[in-house]
Amino acid sequence: MRVSTGLLNRRLFGKAALAATALGLLIGISPQARASDNTLVLAAASMKDSLEEVAKLYERNTGKKVALSFAASSALAKQIEQQAPADIFISADLDWMDYLAKRDLIKPESRSNLVGNRLVLIAPKADASPITVEKGNFPLLQRIGNSRLATGEPNSVPVGKYAKAALTHLGIWEEVEPKLVRAESVRSALTFVSRGEALMGIVYETDAKVDKGVAVIGTFPADSHPAIIYPIARTATSKAPDAQAFLDFVKSPAAFDVFRKYGFSAAPAPRG
Repeated sequence: MRVSTGLLNRRLFGKAALAATALGLLIGISPQARASDNTLVLAAASMKDSLEEVAKLYERNTGKKVALSFAASSALAKQIEQQAPADIFISADLDWMDYLAKRDLIKPESRSNLVGNRLVLIAPKADASPITVEKGNFPLLQRIGNSRLATGEPNSVPVGKYAKAALTHLGIWEEVEPKLVRAESVRSALTFVSRGEALMGIVYETDAKVDKGVAVIGTFPADSHPAIIYPIARTATSKAPDAQAFLDFVKSPAAFDVFRKYGFSAAPAPRG
């Protein structure tokens, strides 16, 4: 399915408005949740399926409840800065955890690197022919043609920042930038491609695995972008009595088995 630039822009405007509303509802934890002792977790959108399964496993093992909210790491960090209720934050990059750390909004002793991921190029399954992803031989523009490339907003959303770094390293960022669909989260970028509203997308490998409407057509070299690392920490205002217990469980071998099933890897060492 191909759509005109004008129609796509109108759709994007409408979806942006809906996304803003949805984010407000997502982060606006209910009064019942605020009043309870439940651990409240704000996590990167790319962790949704895996973390939901980890939380169910924790609840079965302990009988304790966990409330989860998912969005772009940038949006979640800003919400924590604005005093949104939260006990644990999981970011899709180090930058947004650093952002909160510099403002004394996390408990530094609780911080660690949880898992890693890979950056991939996707297309709707109907257009899923492989493409070479390497410097000097990456025909992305030719394949995109008059369509669009969906990824996260490169100025804030982690997947978009990784995508910009990779495309810059590969020498085609300036040519590709005008064709971007700048999504508010990696899951939104995934949806644009799955629905055929963008011919290709740059997302995490784990997101591509959970959407049957897309296929991975290329993987970006690990050295083309900063290492993809998901840090986890308790917030400075965390008061839930079981927050540390859930954080410890998320870091356990049982939880890592779940993350690995969804395509996450062990957290890599940061690259300079």
